[in-house]
Amino acid sequence: MSYLALARKWRPKNFLDIVGQEHVVQALTNALESQRLHHAYLFSGTRGIGKTTIARILAKAFNCESGITSNPCGECDICREVDEGRFIDLIEVDAASKTKVDDTRELLDNVQFAATVGKFKVYLIDEVHMLSKHSFNALLKTLEEPPSHVKFFLATTDPQKLPVTVLSRCLQFNLKRISPKLILDRLCFICDAENIEYEKKGLANLARAADGSLRDALSLMDQAIAHCGGKLNDIDIATMLGTIDRKYIHQIMRSIADNDVSELLKTINAIDEFFPNYENLLGEIAEHLQQVAVIQVAGGVDESVLMSENMQEYASIISPEDVQLYYQIAIMGRRDIHLAPSLRAGCEMTLIRMLAFRPHNNEQKNIDSEIKKSSTIKNKTPITKPENQQKEQPKKVEILQKNKIAEPIKDTKEWTEGVIWSDLIKELNLSGLTKMLANNCALIGRKENTIHLILDEKSLSYKNQEREQILSKSLSDLFTEDLTVKVEISKVVSETPSQEKIRQKDEQLESARNNLKSDPDVKEAEDLFGVDMNPESITLKN
Repeated sequence: MSYLALARKWRPKNFLDIVGQEHVVQALTNALESQRLHHAYLFSGTRGIGKTTIARILAKAFNCESGITSNPCGECDICREVDEGRFIDLIEVDAASKTKVDDTRELLDNVQFAATVGKFKVYLIDEVHMLSKHSFNALLKTLEEPPSHVKFFLATTDPQKLPVTVLSRCLQFNLKRISPKLILDRLCFICDAENIEYEKKGLANLARAADGSLRDALSLMDQAIAHCGGKLNDIDIATMLGTIDRKYIHQIMRSIADNDVSELLKTINAIDEFFPNYENLLGEIAEHLQQVAVIQVAGGVDESVLMSENMQEYASIISPEDVQLYYQIAIMGRRDIHLAPSLRAGCEMTLIRMLAFRPHNNEQKNIDSEIKKSSTIKNKTPITKPENQQKEQPKKVEILQKNKIAEPIKDTKEWTEGVIWSDLIKELNLSGLTKMLANNCALIGRKENTIHLILDEKSLSYKNQEREQILSKSLSDLFTEDLTVKVEISKVVSETPSQEKIRQKDEQLESARNNLKSDPDVKEAEDLFGVDMNPESITLKN
């Protein structure tokens, strides 16, 4: 008996065997069990993920001799004929080879005739996006209102090319790329069933190389079985795929993390003996850096991703800023590698470029570490402040200290003298709407344990009891005593911090415009081109 390829031998025969498309299987199963059968189904997605397979299983579910069911028996004549590709009422059409309108009309001429053996006549049109515009027009009316005995199953890898009129007449199911982990599990299951010895690392390489397509993974495994001649081992599979041994990727990542240029060049020399695909090498390094970035941000990666070893270690050694920079350099180097004198030179230069940014970063880290060390001994050695800071802080606190002013409010100037409300807000470390409230208030003064603020009626929306409580707590923490903030609504006479910022920004903008207007180079350009500078076009950067 002739050999049957693994992709054909292990093609799923029922919905339970479908891998990675649970959302589609669930919808079709529920529809079949409730007998809610549509006349047209569209399956879209990349190659080798189960579009045609699901359509064939659905054809069995419609025509199984045991009745319409979500679990075809697989044993009746109709089920076996569908599996063997000889069921007369399942008409499979390759739209890529029959694109003309005459082919479509010829196909539709037989729609009116009832099914020969089964309950339904099923038209399975693969790569339907390849049909011509006239072919779609000829198909539209029949697709919208086919005879009760006809079902249309359409499959495409590019649904964007389908006319909206076709899409609106079909139930659409978008199939997902299958994760490397699911592909690996399936490959292991098939190897166990076929009694094939394997190394899991080697199959993981096949799963990654398949790029989300289970059919491609099975085809690659067929090739690997022939190449390895027995046991599927990691080294032979890597050689077959033209990929780099994972240990070299680890050595490169380690050299980058340690800023070791000499070790990096030695690794490149060792890799070059295997005639590697340097473009793919940069892609794998970018993939590792992406996994490191995810670990640093989220603490781990999705379980569906086959994570390489040492990822946690790299995440702790390389700073997040460097990871982002290295990733950008890797993908840019991969894009431009064909412009280099040689592929090796392009890859080598990309990796050296990563390390070229490290000296400044290392110096900054040393500075940061010294700062951290000094902060750890702050309890032993008191930290002294500059004299101007030592004088300024008590002055602010002194005005608001308890019992400093115990009389009723009479002289606002006396109470606010020496206290700059905008500077005080910066020390309170406020945020959100509470900070907005404080910035739009003016300080009146203090009476006993109450701080009096005034808020203009235009800013009434900022006033809120909860925000006043937060402001009271912040002031209490700052002055280490129990203080209460009372916000009064009235006309603000003095300048609020918000108004102060606007004034300062306007002054800066006016000063910039005046400086440019008086600039001799600007005047020379105006005279040369016979134009005048528009002051309104000058703005300040945020």
